[in-house]
Amino acid sequence: MSKTTEDFSRAFYPFLHEDDKKPPELTEELRFSLLEKVRESDEVRARFFEDNKDAILAAALQMAKAFHRGGKLLVCGNGGSATDAQHIAVEFMHPITVGRKALPAICLANDMAMVTAVANDVSFADIFSRQVIALGRPGDILLGLSTSGNSENIVRVFETARRMKLATIAYAGGDGGKMAAMHAAGALDFCLTVPTASIHRIQESHVALYHTTWDMVHTYLEHRSMVEE
Repeated sequence: MSKTTEDFSRAFYPFLHEDDKKPPELTEELRFSLLEKVRESDEVRARFFEDNKDAILAAALQMAKAFHRGGKLLVCGNGGSATDAQHIAVEFMHPITVGRKALPAICLANDMAMVTAVANDVSFADIFSRQVIALGRPGDILLGLSTSGNSENIVRVFETARRMKLATIAYAGGDGGKMAAMHAAGALDFCLTVPTASIHRIQESHVALYHTTWDMVHTYLEHRSMVEE
């Protein structure tokens, strides 16, 4: 274990480093730690949804209108957010609820040949922008995830999407970073920010957010008067 890793472990899990403790005591402390993390996760999600419920519904309605008019969803992120982006695309393309229609969605992190070609020949900051230039059309939706709100390739793809007249929706965390600033300046339609420094809590809230959004989008599509306005 490296010094940095050990320092982190001692700071957040001191009971693991108390060698004189008996296993039953350790188990009890782990039970407490587990339940505390679950409680914190529940609290973060509940607070986020309460504070952002109107914006979430508005973003879902904008997505539903785009799908109704023949648009598609382009979604992207890095690392864990890339896997969330894949999950989102699958949810829309392959709905598991009977009666819900498949909706066109593409994860821009999926094509490793494309991602590495652009990263090698142009820059990593352009890996998503180049794909939106080729695939995006006015009326499409771009959904970008960044737990910090500062991922340069996500910021840049939002700028590209804005110029191309795509609807733009950001999932962020912490204080929202550069993406929150873009939204405040009117350069981003929605920035849904989970206000915590914990990457785990942010990602857990993002999962709940896109599952809930998927459901709201389909609910709006079932009410044609809502999407034909």
